[in-house]
Amino acid sequence: MANCMGGVLPSKITLNFLSLQASPTTNTPSMSAAELTALLLFCTAMSFSPGPNTTLSTALAANLGLRRALRFCLAVPTGWTLLMLASGLGLGALVLSVPALRWGVKLLGVVYMLWLAWKLMGVRFQFRNPVEPERNWNLTPIKNVTFLQGVGLQFLNIKAWMLALTLTAGWVVNAAGQPATNPGERLAIVCGVMVFFAFVSNFTYAVAGSLLREWLTQGRRLVWFNRALATVLVVTALWMLTV
Repeated sequence: MANCMGGVLPSKITLNFLSLQASPTTNTPSMSAAELTALLLFCTAMSFSPGPNTTLSTALAANLGLRRALRFCLAVPTGWTLLMLASGLGLGALVLSVPALRWGVKLLGVVYMLWLAWKLMGVRFQFRNPVEPERNWNLTPIKNVTFLQGVGLQFLNIKAWMLALTLTAGWVVNAAGQPATNPGERLAIVCGVMVFFAFVSNFTYAVAGSLLREWLTQGRRLVWFNRALATVLVVTALWMLTV
């Protein structure tokens, strides 16, 4: 998702958690109610706060319609699941600990978001108006973000790596302050929760964008709407450089 936050991360995270012995068969839940509640609250706050993913979901739906934005809404949870699995297997710690990899992810993510912002800035009227055909002279439709681009965008967000590592440290390899005996089960729970929130949050923003679509056809509203969203992407990209 691309709505991520920083935080104090542990200096060292056990990378080979999958090699831990599974707990014996008992009636003990895979994750306590307190841990699950904390996870749900954390994911809610991170998923629904504005960020590059929700900004793009809104822009795509406002310009191209809800149906075409749905592809990106599905790409976000897919990318997040893959990123979470990679983080759990140790790749997240590697990316954050090696300066060259960390800056490589940062710069690629910043460049891609600035490119998306530039594309949004350059958009003109998106809807053909048979009553006022003169409005169609500068018709420059925004191109849709492909499914693979949406998945790849998750890996270019350094904050997403930090969030994935936070989830790994807080809910996967640790259980109530102790080493978890069932990290595989806990990883599955975290991934399931993140998939749900990643889709619902982006789909909610996409619905909002689609509801504004008709209103945005009047005058130059769509132009200024796209410029506002592009500004959000630029600010987010510049902010990523400070992380």
